[in-house]
Amino acid sequence: MAEKKTGHIYTVSKLTREIKSLLEETYPFVWVTGEISNYAVPASGHSYFTLKDQQAVINCVIFKNQKRNLKFEPENGLRIIGLARISLYEPRGSYQLIFEHLEPEGAGSMQIAFEQLKKKLLEQGLFDDKYKKPITFLPLKITIITSGTGAAVRDILNVAKRRFSNCPLEIVPVKVQGQESEKEICDAINLVNQYQTSELIILARGGGSLEDLAAFNSEAVANAIFNSHIPIITGIGHETDYTIADFVADLRAPTPSAAAELALPDKNSLVQRVSNLQKNLNTSLNKKVIALHQTLAHLISRLKSPETIVYDFRFRLEDYEHRLINKMKHYVQYNKEKFHWLSESLYSQQPVNIIFDHRQRVQTLSISLTHNFQKIFQKIKTNHLELNSNLLALNPKAVLERGYSISRFVSDQKVITDSSGVKKNDQIEVILSKGRLITRVEKTNG
Repeated sequence: MAEKKTGHIYTVSKLTREIKSLLEETYPFVWVTGEISNYAVPASGHSYFTLKDQQAVINCVIFKNQKRNLKFEPENGLRIIGLARISLYEPRGSYQLIFEHLEPEGAGSMQIAFEQLKKKLLEQGLFDDKYKKPITFLPLKITIITSGTGAAVRDILNVAKRRFSNCPLEIVPVKVQGQESEKEICDAINLVNQYQTSELIILARGGGSLEDLAAFNSEAVANAIFNSHIPIITGIGHETDYTIADFVADLRAPTPSAAAELALPDKNSLVQRVSNLQKNLNTSLNKKVIALHQTLAHLISRLKSPETIVYDFRFRLEDYEHRLINKMKHYVQYNKEKFHWLSESLYSQQPVNIIFDHRQRVQTLSISLTHNFQKIFQKIKTNHLELNSNLLALNPKAVLERGYSISRFVSDQKVITDSSGVKKNDQIEVILSKGRLITRVEKTNG
């Protein structure tokens, strides 16, 4: 049995507690980099995950309060750099990293957050063209939501004054960057929709970094734009700047000035177009009036005096009267002839005449029948006598009475006509005129 070692003996809990103190005092805060895996967020709102590289894995956690300061959403497969403190969980004797701050490795957190939100809203359908509202050609009123002191609002006012100075413009000043900017932009959009006095909203600001445009890349502003009943044109940043608000908006302009260009038609062009249309309309009306005058003159030339028309109708009436009388005469004559023909036909079809004709025909047919019957009977009688004479001449009995006989085999009753078919000792039946003989062949002569 092993000998008990001398010296201090630790309990498991005491040893674990001292290791915990040693770790936490030696590494109060450390910067760690690795790849997130097994990322999970339970009902508490805290995020639990493992951080790994090619050789090792560490359990990690970031609490809900620290997550609120992140500009992106951690996810599996993302490489991060973070500031953490080491802690040891005594009941299991395992250590973990408690992160206070996280940053994506490589791309900035703002860019990661932008791409994540863009993907999320795309899947929700907020970018679909079917939800885009049409832009009014000439709005009765336009509301501009932007900074009240920035260059964007001046650019929009200058373009609007140049293109269509008659259109009323309403400016709702908001912060376009900073902590309160997101809420102010959402409140401004909701306020304009609540009063419904404008037909178009221009949401604009000048250029800036991704951090400066953060309010326009927020989910709240995207939802406010999507839920707006009034069409929204965005003119945010420079031509190369794209924000989440641009994707959700009904129309995106590359700059605030371009937004004003898209919102309002050019008044001078409209005036010129109206003038051209007016000229074309006048020309068409003049041509139409001339054509109508020509048609009227042509119709007047074809128009007859009432007296001539009356005479024409009188002559036509007389012609109709004459034709009607002739038609009636012809009809009467036709019916008269038809009546005469029917009378004669009826007379010829009287029963007495029909009976007489049939009686004559019956007598003729009776005489012809008697004659034909006698003729046929005589012919049949002559044929009968001739056939009877032939039958008597061909009767075998008549041949037998003249001294001839008929010989046939007793076995199969076959008549013998050739001696070559008869053999010695065959029984032969000889039929005579009176009686029959059964004989046996003794000899044959061929």
